[in-house]
Amino acid sequence: MAFRKIDIDALEEDALRQEELDFQEIGEPRPQHEVEAEVNSRAQEVRSLLQRGDLAGALSTSLQNPPYGRHLEAAKARNTQTVMEVLISIKVADMAQFVKNLSFEEQDVMMKYLYACMANPEQSNSGQILAWHEKLSEVAGPGCIVRVITDRRTV
Repeated sequence: MAFRKIDIDALEEDALRQEELDFQEIGEPRPQHEVEAEVNSRAQEVRSLLQRGDLAGALSTSLQNPPYGRHLEAAKARNTQTVMEVLISIKVADMAQFVKNLSFEEQDVMMKYLYACMANPEQSNSGQILAWHEKLSEVAGPGCIVRVITDRRTV
């Protein structure tokens, strides 16, 4: 029975370690203050785009370079709030067109934010989140859902 006490993940070369989740696509993990400054700057830019009526630009901008990594909960919450501000601003009838204009990567990131909002229903409008999920699922297909659920990087 001693063999059951072996940590198989430690022996597997392809096992993803928690430290690796702090890395962006390429490079070193960024300092927390740098990520928070970027998220705050993005939030201001998105608000400016919303005030000018550029909803497509605001949506695309809010989904760019999401904060990944441990110890970034404040930045993640702030960016989720920014994405939600944009989603709430778009009419239900226009949702499908906005989703079609997103790249595959942006669609995946958007699905991550929808699931993050579903995890905290008291902070968002559940009906609108479900409407977005429906439209995004129709356009992006089930592959988007599978990619998001299996990705260990969370927003």
